Amino acid sequence: MHRSLSQLLGEGRRWFDDGLSAAMEAAGATPVSPAQLQLFSVLDPEGTTVSELARRMGVTRQTAHQAAHGLIAAGLLEQVPDPGSARRRLVRRTAEGERAHRLAASVLTRLEDRLAERIGGEAVAALRGALEAGWGEPPSLG
Repeated sequence: MHRSLSQLLGEGRRWFDDGLSAAMEAAGATPVSPAQLQLFSVLDPEGTTVSELARRMGVTRQTAHQAAHGLIAAGLLEQVPDPGSARRRLVRRTAEGERAHRLAASVLTRLEDRLAERIGGEAVAALRGALEAGWGEPPSLG
């Protein structure tokens, strides 16, 4: 069966997400959903608005809001006033959220190392290079 590159990229993303979730659970971290993992990965250190999180995640504002509020309820994020705008609020990591973020970064590095052991360091470097290349806007193929 021929799988599209899109499917393969999705499977690769799930491999990292599943490995990250298992390692975080083993370390006693608060369980989070895949959407919450994604939100955490696109959050700026100083905080980000829910609208900007939704744009970065490619989801609706409501979906980003639900993911953020689940993480707020878990004590990993908090909402604070935006110093640049009296009307906006920023979502940012709490101290516990910072600890979880550092642990996740360490786990992801170990997962990349494991992937390099399995498929080779050159293959991982080539994959990284291809994914970091500027792809531009999606073409209109209509």
